[in-house]
Amino acid sequence: MAHLLITGHSRGLGAALTHQLLNEGHCVLGISRHPIRELHQFKSSAFQELCADLGQNAGIASTLESKLFEDFFNNVEQAILINNAGLLGPIGRAGQINGADITQSIAVNVAAPLALTNRFLAITGRCKDRRIAHLSSGAARTPYPGWNIYCASKAALDHHARCISLEGPEYCRIESIAPGVIDTQMQAEIRACSLEQFPMRQKFDQLKESGSLAPSESVARKLIQHLFSQSFGMSPCTDLREI
Repeated sequence: MAHLLITGHSRGLGAALTHQLLNEGHCVLGISRHPIRELHQFKSSAFQELCADLGQNAGIASTLESKLFEDFFNNVEQAILINNAGLLGPIGRAGQINGADITQSIAVNVAAPLALTNRFLAITGRCKDRRIAHLSSGAARTPYPGWNIYCASKAALDHHARCISLEGPEYCRIESIAPGVIDTQMQAEIRACSLEQFPMRQKFDQLKESGSLAPSESVARKLIQHLFSQSFGMSPCTDLREI
């Protein structure tokens, strides 16, 4: 039985991961702005939640300082951090984006996962099996006009994983994983953009029309299988579609 902290657990891929992991008998600590009330059927020891806005410094700080965070990983055999929470926006060309939206996006996509990773490593030092998964994107490795903030933030996660892998924390594996194109609210946000904001929108329109978007449940299933495998962390940056 593993203990897993999942950010952004209330919807999309995060919710699918949470449901499947709990059904498999693992313990989950979820962090998001909104609680998942239907999961309270599970015993409190198996499923716990922290409500925090990771887009604000105060939300990140309260999470890092939470006694629940530390107690959740106390004396466990396998400790796992899944940095899943992320924001697509702000979408638009450089010079045309709201500055406050940029700082919020960087807080969620970069500051929170890096700070959580740092705290996670500090409090799980006695655990003999520690794993960290950054949920990255193909956009970290391929530039898209209109996504300059999103692409840069996901590239930051990739390089962070490379650096931590070189540092070699004891009993720790880390991997920044691009999960592929998933049929979630984020895809709906993309299709709602104007072509001026995001010139490549039609590519994603076609993915939806052709049924090429992967269901979050199937992606979660494959991600969990890889997360618990011996191959996890062998490479610091991977694409789930190629595993």
